[in-house]
Amino acid sequence: MTQAPAREPSTARRHDREILALAVPAFGALVAEPLFLLADSAIVGHLGTPQLAGLGIAAALLTTAVSVFVFLAYATTAAVARRVGAGDLQAAIRQGMDGIWLALILGAVVGVSVLPTAPALVDLFGASPTAAPHATTYLRISALGIPAMLVVLAATGVLRGLQDTRTPLYVAIGGFAANAGLNLGLVYGAGLGIAGSAWGTVLAQWAMAAVYLAVVVRGARRHGASLRPDAAGIRACAQAGVPLLVRTLSLRAVLMIATAVAARLGDTEIAAHQIVLTLWSFLAFALDAIAIAGQTIIGRYLGAEDAAGARAACRRMVQWGIASGVVLGALVAAALPVLTPLFTSDPAVRDALIPALLVVAVGQPIAGIVFVLDGVLMGAGDGPYLAWAMLLVLAVFAPAALLVPTVGGGLTALWWAMNLMMVVRMATLWIRARSGRWLVTGAVRA
Repeated sequence: MTQAPAREPSTARRHDREILALAVPAFGALVAEPLFLLADSAIVGHLGTPQLAGLGIAAALLTTAVSVFVFLAYATTAAVARRVGAGDLQAAIRQGMDGIWLALILGAVVGVSVLPTAPALVDLFGASPTAAPHATTYLRISALGIPAMLVVLAATGVLRGLQDTRTPLYVAIGGFAANAGLNLGLVYGAGLGIAGSAWGTVLAQWAMAAVYLAVVVRGARRHGASLRPDAAGIRACAQAGVPLLVRTLSLRAVLMIATAVAARLGDTEIAAHQIVLTLWSFLAFALDAIAIAGQTIIGRYLGAEDAAGARAACRRMVQWGIASGVVLGALVAAALPVLTPLFTSDPAVRDALIPALLVVAVGQPIAGIVFVLDGVLMGAGDGPYLAWAMLLVLAVFAPAALLVPTVGGGLTALWWAMNLMMVVRMATLWIRARSGRWLVTGAVRA
């Protein structure tokens, strides 16, 4: 007992170095991903408004389709990290290959489904007659890249589980550069218009997938892991992903309800809401980077049968989450005079924007805890609890948000409802973390 105080600073510093080493590259990779759409928008925007509108509709459909399968990264990270902690790199890579095969299968199914249904999907989004043909063209071509997108998700999970977040950063940067270059060349140089933008993105996505596969295959050969598909392993990956799929769909439902309520409040409110949601999502990238470090570190500790180390790492990451949330919240509040003119010149939108952003700023420390504990429990493979918890959060948020147009308060009240959603998430995650029931050790979560 007398030695504990002397060891604590050293342990904290070790956790800090590890969190930084994993979180900083992860943040860079997370930020690089939205730049694909940003580059496409900048290039296609010069073709005309109908083309840009078509891109917006197709991109929203693609983002929704791919984000549903984000469990390919999360579940793979946790499973691979456990094997790494147990000292079995061959089994870790074999587990990762199962996730990649599952990604290829799901990607092929989704891609083939999108090709014939693209016009109907575009119509479902209410595309105008001038934008619909461009949206359909972009969506159909981009469907060919869906398997690559899902492979990238799964392979990213493999490398994170292997404690490598630098390679995904390098691949993301290279992919962004290739995407921008190909888009410029095909859209304007080859004169393919919006089809050129879609082909450029598809080629960049497959190039990224090829790089990831080369890295994983090299590791598999080095450690003697089989590359062949294993039906039992693929089935196990799918089963592990189902609870995380439920969690993701519930979260998407929260965001869709918030947007639908904002639309009912009026044009000014929905315009301001989109700006607030964009900034909120960007702030989430910084906090999600710590969560990714949490998935990786916790999985490894539990695989190594070190429950005490996992609990200590969780405690330190929560401290990081709170501190990061306080800093981000303070930055948002301080930057309000700069942020509002940057996004809009409409005085009415600014008036709606400022109080809503202040609510976002207040909620950042809570968000810091939520993202970290979410990552910790994912790293522990505690998917079923996360699914039930998120369904509870949705059940609380939906009526609160839907009451906003009736009780008044406008956009600010809606974002207080979003903060309520985060408070409920924090409570459910905190209760689970305190219980210790997530501390299931071993190379495979029983």
